[in-house]
Amino acid sequence: MSTRVPQERRRRRPTRSGVLLSEDLIVETALRLIGEHGPEALSVRRLGAALGCDPTALYRYFHGTDDLVLAIADRIIGDAMAGFAPGDDWVASLREMALRVRAGYLAHPRAAAMAAHRVTRRRNEIRAVDTGIGLLLTAGFPPADAARLYLAFIDTVLSHAAAEAAFQALPPQQPEADRRSWRDVYQGLDPATYPSLTAVRPELPAMADSSFEQAVDLLLEALAARARARR
Repeated sequence: MSTRVPQERRRRRPTRSGVLLSEDLIVETALRLIGEHGPEALSVRRLGAALGCDPTALYRYFHGTDDLVLAIADRIIGDAMAGFAPGDDWVASLREMALRVRAGYLAHPRAAAMAAHRVTRRRNEIRAVDTGIGLLLTAGFPPADAARLYLAFIDTVLSHAAAEAAFQALPPQQPEADRRSWRDVYQGLDPATYPSLTAVRPELPAMADSSFEQAVDLLLEALAARARARR
């Protein structure tokens, strides 16, 4: 059953500030509020104030804030996947999908935490899922495997991208303190107590870097190896 508000209930007149409401405008305004003030800013009252309309007018477009969260999540997916066209190399295409998802989350780091674990059941998500599963079918995986392996792929991508976005959304001093710890704290550990960390001491500052691409590449290498084994 559709969760969308019927078209006939949507507002046709400008708000008191002269703005003509639309689903896109509401989502854009919600993303701006979340980006500026965090997820707690997402309320019908604050949206109404930002749009210059009675808060109840928003219910002509969304059933409530959770319905709006799903629309926000779908917008992030749509923006990230805009212009994407899978190529002949299914591994390279899945890698590009992963990088696009990550870029979409980093563009909206505070909203990413609200979006990563939701199923939007909207057009952009459905198109992305269809594309990803289609790439695995092209690789020769049977339908059951293609569906489950896509789930493993996208769960890994979303979780990793959401964690990176959450790190980016922290107050600047906190990520910087975390980065310094690999240089300041881990470099001074007792070799007798921590022999393994001592053995890799010169490499530890790199632990502050993102491992997103390496994690995706490891997963794609495993998928490619499984596809070759099937052949």
